[in-house]
Amino acid sequence: MPEPGPRMNGFSLGELCWLFCCPPCPSRIAAKLAFLPPEPTYTVLAPEQRGEQPPAQAPAPAPPQQPPQPQPQQQPSEEAAAAAAAAAAAPGACSLHLSERADWQYSQRELDAVEVFFSRTARDNRLGCMFVRCAPSSRYTLLFSHGNAVDLGQMCSFYIGLGSRINCNIFSYDYSGYGVSSGKPSEKNLYADIDAAWQALRTRVFYQQWNYWVKGCMIIFITFTAYCQIPLQKDSTSLQIPPAMNECTCFSTIPPQYGVSPENIILYGQSIGTVPTVDLASRYECAAVILHSPLMSGLRVAFPDTRKTYCFDAFPSIDKISKVTSPVLVIHGTEDEVIDFSHGLAMYERCPRAVEPLWVEGAGHNDIELYAQYLERLKQFISHELPNS
Repeated sequence: MPEPGPRMNGFSLGELCWLFCCPPCPSRIAAKLAFLPPEPTYTVLAPEQRGEQPPAQAPAPAPPQQPPQPQPQQQPSEEAAAAAAAAAAAPGACSLHLSERADWQYSQRELDAVEVFFSRTARDNRLGCMFVRCAPSSRYTLLFSHGNAVDLGQMCSFYIGLGSRINCNIFSYDYSGYGVSSGKPSEKNLYADIDAAWQALRTRVFYQQWNYWVKGCMIIFITFTAYCQIPLQKDSTSLQIPPAMNECTCFSTIPPQYGVSPENIILYGQSIGTVPTVDLASRYECAAVILHSPLMSGLRVAFPDTRKTYCFDAFPSIDKISKVTSPVLVIHGTEDEVIDFSHGLAMYERCPRAVEPLWVEGAGHNDIELYAQYLERLKQFISHELPNS
């Protein structure tokens, strides 16, 4: 990064040269401006690796670099913890291991209840996914696209606290190049990442059903062919299923799968996460959309006086929001020092189905969750303004 010099619109001349001249490619410029993947704070162990490491320990609190937690702290219900723990402990399920920097706020029981697995994007990146079953009886699941400079390990405590308070399950994922997700952060990868997360949440069923169904079909097929085409030896008293088929290893690592319908999915994007959220919502209808500190476009963040979208502008959410047909709740702090409040206001004004927004007086970019009206507005929106029958 170049040394600072005379500044223009918040950037020095040297920084502008670094952004736009090495190389002068919009996607590279966007990556330099927008993406700050942290050092991973967690690992995901596949079934065959689970016996190789000791159980995860609930780590001690870390320095205050994590997203704020809704206050006061509250433990999830017995029903939620038991249901999620049963799913996570199933054969073939991956396990989550957190580092101390994840700042885990709950007990080992809640950690065991967090389901993690891998998916694959259309751009062939491995995608780390997480399902937090906070409210098994709830109608809605949040597809949460988190903010910058955090990963799923740092966010999972927040997800448990948020989901248990607003009575929603939460499904989230790490962008390419974040956490355990492979690849590099880019605008195209953002859109491919949320597409893969959407498909994983929508179309899948729990893997044991597949495992048992395939085993059953194999047994029927082997039995049929053995009796109809292959004479039994005189000393044969039973058919033996090959060990490989009995283990059904080809299906042993299929991740947990959920089958949530679009009318039960709420898309939630925070900061940079509003970019893939708006893109997906402009192409698919869902129950609702929540935009937390949204940005109009990358160029408008860097240069606030920009009044139109240029061909090289990245993250042009302002041009996509008019295509969103679902109800949209916009949340923004009036003193946001990263993405100016004017971005939230402009996005709200362009929404065809915007509901009453939440403008948090005095809040910045990273502390909206600490204000009481944050949870109050979410509860009101989900419990009273959306269908719950």
